[in-house]
Amino acid sequence: MQVGMVGLGRMGANLARRLMRHGHTIVGFDRDPRAVQDVAGDGATPASSLDELVSLLAAPRIVWVMLPAGAPTETTVSALADMLDAGDVVIDGGNTFYKDDARRARTLAERDIDYVDVGTSGGVWGLERGYCMMIGGSETVVRSLDPIFRALAPGRGTIAPTPGRTDADERVELGYLHAGPAGAGHFVKMIHNGIEYGMMQAFAEGFHLLKSMSDADTPLHERYDIDVANVAEVWRRGSVVSSWLLDLTAQSLARDADLSGFSGPVADSGEGRWTIQTAIERAVPTPVLASALFARFRSREDDSYADRMLSAMRHAFGGHDVGNKP
Repeated sequence: MQVGMVGLGRMGANLARRLMRHGHTIVGFDRDPRAVQDVAGDGATPASSLDELVSLLAAPRIVWVMLPAGAPTETTVSALADMLDAGDVVIDGGNTFYKDDARRARTLAERDIDYVDVGTSGGVWGLERGYCMMIGGSETVVRSLDPIFRALAPGRGTIAPTPGRTDADERVELGYLHAGPAGAGHFVKMIHNGIEYGMMQAFAEGFHLLKSMSDADTPLHERYDIDVANVAEVWRRGSVVSSWLLDLTAQSLARDADLSGFSGPVADSGEGRWTIQTAIERAVPTPVLASALFARFRSREDDSYADRMLSAMRHAFGGHDVGNKP
């Protein structure tokens, strides 16, 4: 299939490359001409403007928007609405707030343009590992885009199906889910990221407590100089807390157990806040997720080992700029 990719940053460029590796054709545009040329060097057709990108696509057009949530995505989708024709499809693969998806889908539907939202998880590792995707939109349209999602997804790999699953949607076992109408994909991804906050905070606090046992104020008979890198490594093997997040944590600790190369303040990119806002609207108690979000706010006032670990994890899975120290 032919796909127009708007936004060729860390995620957008790698999505384009993975699609091309699976035989799909990419037309790429980014405000940064260097990003366009980088992807063009891998086989994409370069576009110097949004207008040119649309003109280079054959109807029915598929335009995947991979931009920061908020104004950049809003402006781009609005501009595309004036350029595209009935039967074309806009895919938003960023971290958009699900209520914005539902609104945009209604607006584009007035012009018979389809809108699909794709919550995309995989970070900087997705090019090789594949991307876990949570998708919202019309079942007919999502099915028509299946070759794209199948190419981007990790596939079954070595993970066996869960025992007892019957009448299962094959797509889920391949690594992508049609969650429901427009907005449902980003809603599931929002909750995913809220849980991610909680998991990261649990690891950060636990390892901070392990490391604190060597502090001078600890009684000598209880003072343990625990090698936290070894703890992470042993927990990776057979422990109930083993996970990809722990794998990445172990890699960071193996390089520097003190995490001295990372700064303490931890950013939040919006999904954690939206998760808590939605929990309040729905009166659903989420104390762990709320505490994890508030811990990130607190990190901007302190600089603790736990905060440096959170920064290390964000850098490891997403390539986020976390204020790494020289």
